[in-house]
Amino acid sequence: MKDQVAHPVQTVDHKGGKISSLVTLAAYEVYCAVYGEQQALIIGNCRGGFSTGELIAFLYARSFPRDEWRARVDEAFAGMEHV
Repeated sequence: MKDQVAHPVQTVDHKGGKISSLVTLAAYEVYCAVYGEQQALIIGNCRGGFSTGELIAFLYARSFPRDEWRARVDEAFAGMEHV
């Protein structure tokens, strides 16, 4: 796993964090299917990466069939509070 890099993550405390690219790229796959590509989320220069809530929603959705991703992302976001 030496090719693994860390991507920035927005945190609730606004201190920022980092997470493995293996995680962010899995979330980005769902993001692209739901909202379209925005490579700046992955390569930098875009609002500090995904928020922790976005990572939760996109990774949750990814566990379902692709044709359910949009509904599952919406479902996850609807149940979140201060994440």
